[in-house]
Amino acid sequence: MQSQNARQDIILSALFSVAVLTMPIWLQPIGAAYPDLMQKFAIFGLFAIGFNILFGFTGYLSFGHAAFLGVGSYTAVWSFKLLTMNVIPAVIFGTLMAGIFAALIGFISLRRSGIYFSILTLAFAQMSYNLAYSVLTPITNGETGLQLRQQDPRVIDQALGVVPEAGLPVTNLFGFEMQGYTGFYFCAILLIIGFIIALRIARSPFGMMLSAIKSNQNRLNYIGVNTRPYTLAAFVISGMYAGLAGSLMAVTDPLAGAERMQWTASGEVVLMTILGGAGTLLGPVLGAAIIKYFENIFSSFHEAALLSAFDFLPDWLAEPVASVLGLFVGEGWHLTLGAVFMLIVIFMPGGVIEGLNKLVSLVRRRPDDTAPAAVQQPHSAE
Repeated sequence: MQSQNARQDIILSALFSVAVLTMPIWLQPIGAAYPDLMQKFAIFGLFAIGFNILFGFTGYLSFGHAAFLGVGSYTAVWSFKLLTMNVIPAVIFGTLMAGIFAALIGFISLRRSGIYFSILTLAFAQMSYNLAYSVLTPITNGETGLQLRQQDPRVIDQALGVVPEAGLPVTNLFGFEMQGYTGFYFCAILLIIGFIIALRIARSPFGMMLSAIKSNQNRLNYIGVNTRPYTLAAFVISGMYAGLAGSLMAVTDPLAGAERMQWTASGEVVLMTILGGAGTLLGPVLGAAIIKYFENIFSSFHEAALLSAFDFLPDWLAEPVASVLGLFVGEGWHLTLGAVFMLIVIFMPGGVIEGLNKLVSLVRRRPDDTAPAAVQQPHSAE
């Protein structure tokens, strides 16, 4: 049985890897195969996978995960400014710093559960946002955001004799610039690694304990099991995923601002996870891709584009049609996202993954299974 499960995990990991690495091919027909958007798919997929380890596995709903996203971004940019433009130190330090910050917040927040835990994480995230926006201006550069400068020391680059080019430096991986498809594949590889780690966590005794906590934490407490170390570990791991995602945001676009720590960013990852399917492995990645697709594709349709698309209609009809559809695209794309989210929650509470599972079940169902019982002839006694 264990060997069969291990074989299934290997197949799932292989299929996921192939799907991620071939994004530029199969996303082409829907107009989503350009590097910037695919980078967002990978980065926010990592963010959602990490959040799912806390929310989907243990049932603890955090409204403050954007704080770790911001910490990862700020740490990565400071690594670029002080050490080197190589992305490896930035990713490592950004992930570790977010993990340390998550340990501090989790140690306090996990003293409560349920809605009280959620409110505590939201409060810490807003405190972090306000600190980054005003009090910690020498570190975060306030509302302007932390950016690179040509005069930054970059001591490792100087020690290695790296000659700075004219203009702002570009992030790199041992000479390969993290722009375009190179940046996407770097993010994609880390997404694959993050997915495999989450898969191993789900299959491990630690993951089983997290599932037990989600199922009935009170019963575990009554029988003498101390669940606090497990929930804190899940919180820290989840925060490190968010820090990694924030670091990758700085890798592909080397700046960091306080807006990455707002409560709206925390709410977005909640939507991603629920939309795709909380507690599943592929669901959060699908949810992140759907939301980022809506954000980048549907928001690009403006009134002039709609009028051009319906220019085959008479003028008296084209303008009202464009006006109505304009409510759901462009600046109103959130209305479309809200409608889709509402339909999925109502008809598929388990998210997109539940819908796909139902579809697969319908396809696999044999014709005999769908036939009414009254039509089926009884077997002869002979």
